[in-house]
Amino acid sequence: MNVKLDAGKPTLSYKGDDYHFCSQGCHDKFENDPYFYLSGNKAKKKDAAPKDAKYTCPMDPEIVQDGPGTCPICGMALEPMDGIAEGPNHELIDFTRRLWVSAGAAIPLLILTMGPMIGLPVREWFGEKLSLYIEFALATPVVIWAAQPFFHRGWTSIKTWNLNMWTLIMIGVGVAYFYSTVAIFLPELFPSGLQMPGGHMPVYFEAAVVIIALVFVGQVLELRARERTGDAIRALLDLAPKTARRITPDGDEYDAPLENIIKGDRIRVRPGEAIPVDSVVLEGRTTVDESMLTGEPLPVEKAEGDKVTGGTLNKNGSLIIEATHVGDETMLAGIVAMVSSAQRSRAPIQGLADKVASYFVPTVVLVAVLAFAIWSLFGPDPAFVFAIVSAVSVLIIACPCALGLATPMSIMTATGRGAQAGVLIKDAEALERMAKVDVLVVDKTGTLTEGKPTLTDVVSFGDMDENEMLAMVRGLETGSEHPLAEAIVEGIKAKDVPAASISDFDAVTGKGVRGTAGKQKIALGNAAMMKLIDVDHSAADEQADALRTQGKTAMYVAINDKLAGLIAVSDPIKATTVDAISALHDAGLKIIMATGDNEKTARAVAEQLGIDDVRAGVLPEDKKALVDELHKKGHKVAMAGDGVNDAPALAAAEVGIAMGTGADVAVESAGITLLKGDLRGIVRARTLSVVTLRNIKQNLFFAFAYNSAGVPIAAGLLYPLTGMLLSPMLAAAAMSLSSVSVISNALRLRALKLD
Repeated sequence: MNVKLDAGKPTLSYKGDDYHFCSQGCHDKFENDPYFYLSGNKAKKKDAAPKDAKYTCPMDPEIVQDGPGTCPICGMALEPMDGIAEGPNHELIDFTRRLWVSAGAAIPLLILTMGPMIGLPVREWFGEKLSLYIEFALATPVVIWAAQPFFHRGWTSIKTWNLNMWTLIMIGVGVAYFYSTVAIFLPELFPSGLQMPGGHMPVYFEAAVVIIALVFVGQVLELRARERTGDAIRALLDLAPKTARRITPDGDEYDAPLENIIKGDRIRVRPGEAIPVDSVVLEGRTTVDESMLTGEPLPVEKAEGDKVTGGTLNKNGSLIIEATHVGDETMLAGIVAMVSSAQRSRAPIQGLADKVASYFVPTVVLVAVLAFAIWSLFGPDPAFVFAIVSAVSVLIIACPCALGLATPMSIMTATGRGAQAGVLIKDAEALERMAKVDVLVVDKTGTLTEGKPTLTDVVSFGDMDENEMLAMVRGLETGSEHPLAEAIVEGIKAKDVPAASISDFDAVTGKGVRGTAGKQKIALGNAAMMKLIDVDHSAADEQADALRTQGKTAMYVAINDKLAGLIAVSDPIKATTVDAISALHDAGLKIIMATGDNEKTARAVAEQLGIDDVRAGVLPEDKKALVDELHKKGHKVAMAGDGVNDAPALAAAEVGIAMGTGADVAVESAGITLLKGDLRGIVRARTLSVVTLRNIKQNLFFAFAYNSAGVPIAAGLLYPLTGMLLSPMLAAAAMSLSSVSVISNALRLRALKLD
């Protein structure tokens, strides 16, 4: 783009160069982040940017399109697939405006038509003919303009033959308004016997307008409720800061907009600041509050090479980090996408509602036609008026909006509530299936246990001084990369025993480690290691087996080719596991532990926790085979795990439950993810699923029972007993009330106690 100089356009000086801009907006963007535009990062970001936002229907997720609109199947407003729309909800704003216009016309219409019934001589003031014209003038803008979205959706439903609530609203309101308009301007088309005492035809403008206003009330309440279901997602998004302090290659530092950060950018995070994006630590040491992910209150130490997550809080040190995942690739964005996807997904029970609705709408139209015909032929005078009233009332009261809301509202509210409690539901099907599970298969390490081994026992033999032995063991294990080595080093460090200097270090795969401390040879490992260096360990075998039956890993220590002691390490059971298993048993679940550990250790843990069955020494394919075996026996299986080896079983189970602290592939394979990484999350998920399914059934009952009772009443079934017909206005009020009752019942899940 060319910018004409000396034409009053904005300019900016940066590092000795002048830059010219076509508008103030471009100037301001450049001023906020000059490096982003001058370095070529903007082009990189553009290349990596996702395509335009897609919109979908919460009730019919197969409908996907670019940009907002309405669903051709159910008529609901489409929602962004990423869960949170930027800016205000334009449909809510538009419908609120139309609601006020409708209500503004409905109130004087009601006064004009109902006033004489309560002794208010309004019609006498204006005269009957002028009163009718005033009714027409008040109703026309509402029907022609305010109700335009309803007629558009109703007409679309007829064109596509996806008959729904808008079909009934369009026909009911259209018939009432069209009949009333013809009755005012062409009364001669009707038999004289139908005329009122004043010589005019009865009209129902007020019914059409009040119906529209009441439908808008229900729609606005629904739209507001759907916005509230995203509160948990917005709270998660707010954890990430709006800016990040970028460090340029020249060493400059400044706060750049978060959306301008790309992979590879270096960022400084000062004490007390939130980490902006998923990154790796380049420099510095600190502790990070990761409670938003794990639920654990204790900060986690972070140093060079460690990964940090966007949205977590840097406590006390300064870090320089390198962005590894930005935008939609961050963990926070993944959580938002997962919750959003679950809110859009359909539970299998929704199929029942859809099937009934597909027959219900044409049936209602038929009932309305029959009611009109029967009242016209056999009703008392004025039979035609009674026929119009009954047909319109049937069409209005039968609007299946409550039926359509029953499942989606419960799913949206439940997934939002689950996210607040650290239970992420990937789809509605997983939520429904969780309520029917009767067997839970769990991994041991990282699921039942902390996944962080600790040193538990030290036994020395002969004349060897324990601290001397530990000093050599600490020095030896400092050079080891074995997963248990860190636990041993940290355990000895806690005893204030310094590490001995080790030379000639040698790691023997699958057996152990050995080296030299001064003039003494030291070896640490299993029985195979002792056999390799020809050391008799029989004197310690009984004690080693006793430790293993306690769920511990026992290792032999040999110094100068003689048995010197035993070192035992265990992966402690999570403090919450015992209570969680008890609660799951109370819920009627059988629990099976499937682990790659040895039989003795696995059974020791199982006995301690009261687990029903144990499968030890299993490989990933064995875990999946176990799930398949349980399926053949007729069980509904949930699988909980956190490792790559758990992914096949997670995918095979009715419900896969991944610990959010585990491997990415496990999370991707699961239908439910527990951010806090302990079994209490499974208890929460189970409670949430059972209560949500019950809530959906309550909603469906409200909707079905209401419509089943309302249609015959609106058709005039009670007229022989009461002498009265249901007014279309009362039918509209009752229809809206049914939707409000379903919404209110679903929103009760927001206050559900999961612990």
